[in-house]
Amino acid sequence: MKEPVLVLNANFEPINICNTRRAVGLILSGKAAMVVNGRGYIRTISQELPRPSVIRLEDMIHRPRPHVKLTRREVFRRDNYTCQYCGQREGNLTVDHVLPRYLGGEHIWTNVVAACAGCNHRKGGRRPDEAHMHLLHIPKEPPASAAYIYGRHLSEYDDWEPYINGW
Repeated sequence: MKEPVLVLNANFEPINICNTRRAVGLILSGKAAMVVNGRGYIRTISQELPRPSVIRLEDMIHRPRPHVKLTRREVFRRDNYTCQYCGQREGNLTVDHVLPRYLGGEHIWTNVVAACAGCNHRKGGRRPDEAHMHLLHIPKEPPASAAYIYGRHLSEYDDWEPYINGW
């Protein structure tokens, strides 16, 4: 009952991921309809309910354009879990401010990169050019497309692909 279910707006735009329990509740209350049943059925004493993989809301939900929150996990994901100074892919990554905060650098997407602990220590509180270090990629905000936001789930739930690609 805790498996993720893709929630589509009335116009088939992906808007959220909820668990199976919430999805079944939305279907039984008439607020959503099942689009894909790729997981079999839930058996109760008196009935057999389909276990949804994708549901669609009956009413259109108007919401602001999504944006990707600036978190450590999202910085690492944007930078493909790679140090942006030396290119090393290791598990001991840190977040580095390209222009240090005490020099006026902000905590925004264009000033934050993933760095291994050694490069972060070597750079210290200096600018990259002062430390004779160069970035592999210029940092920028990741796209807020459905493919980026929900794409990490496509490897496990391939039946979501037609609804995520194209938005």
